Amino acid sequence: MKWLTTKRILRAGVLDFSRNAFVSFASILVMTVTLFTVGTTLFAGVILNSALIELRDKADVNVYFTTDAPEDQILQMKTSLEALPEVAQVEYLSRDEALAQFRERHKNDQLTLSALDELPDNPLGAVLNVKAKDISQYEAISTFLQNQQTNAAGGTSIIDKINFFDEQHRAALDRLQSITDSAERLGLIVVILLIVTTLAISFNTLRLAIYTSRDEIQVMRLVGANAFYIRAPFVVEGVLYGLIAGIVTLLLFYPLTWWLGGVTGNFFGGVNIFSYYLSNFLYFFLIIVGTGVLLGAIASFLAVRRYLKI
Repeated sequence: MKWLTTKRILRAGVLDFSRNAFVSFASILVMTVTLFTVGTTLFAGVILNSALIELRDKADVNVYFTTDAPEDQILQMKTSLEALPEVAQVEYLSRDEALAQFRERHKNDQLTLSALDELPDNPLGAVLNVKAKDISQYEAISTFLQNQQTNAAGGTSIIDKINFFDEQHRAALDRLQSITDSAERLGLIVVILLIVTTLAISFNTLRLAIYTSRDEIQVMRLVGANAFYIRAPFVVEGVLYGLIAGIVTLLLFYPLTWWLGGVTGNFFGGVNIFSYYLSNFLYFFLIIVGTGVLLGAIASFLAVRRYLKI
């Protein structure tokens, strides 16, 4: 009996949906715009956060040692740095590895390579690349290294040069963080406004659908139909609006992300949004379609509750 009632409700909802074609089209169009904005906000957040993470990963302190620095002393300093609570990672590059990296960076500069070959010995010293656990902790690491350089045994430091994480890099990170936070807040505000607009429009279109079905509703009342049985087909209709709008939105994102994938991969932190979209399709499906179905159900329930005198 319950299954028969469910079938009747579903059939009635689909019938109302198809019978009010223009109203359905308008509601789906409005919902699609809202869901497209929701998806765009998600993509923007991914791109900006990826750029921020990449910039954070590039932040480090480079310690360059003299060419005659004993390796055991360099490794001892590496151990001391790793013991600091602020340090996340210390990478050691030997003189030969530093030279190999230098040659790779200048592989198209034959003049520089020729000049390097003329030298009797490797002019580069070993290097320590130090990464902090947080941007704010580079100052403590820099202070530690400066003390090591100043308090060197015998007055001769094995450290040749230190490239600090300076205020310019910090300002760039802070600016990007501010942009990311502002974009997230703006996106949230826009999404909320569009959701409210969508609810209002869907509410009114469903009210129109209810009005056109007033005779059927009156008959159902007369034969003793309960409130749920009268409301349910309109809720099904609203769910169909959201479901179709969600699927249309997902289909629109496929060519759009494919077109923008190469651009975002090269310029926005290395994230190809097309690959990201495909690999996280289930996540986007649940968010986009789920939001659409929820909006349609809420708008339908409110419209029926408000305008049906049950």
